[in-house]
Amino acid sequence: MPPEEEHRVDVHIDALLAARGMTLTELADRVGITLANLSILKNGRARAVRFSTLTALCDALDCQPGELFTVREK
Repeated sequence: MPPEEEHRVDVHIDALLAARGMTLTELADRVGITLANLSILKNGRARAVRFSTLTALCDALDCQPGELFTVREK
């Protein structure tokens, strides 16, 4: 995918946080990443996600990767 092309991945961290009554700050602490980096991911501006971060997010939110991300149709 060319860098200038916008991705079609939607991030569902907000919905998962709301469903679990958790704040973004609490999630950042549990996952071990900065609030700024978690915000970048939450807003769909991240260019990549490490598997270790994905695993930590799934552990903290008690979810599967498919609950965190979906891909929009073309």
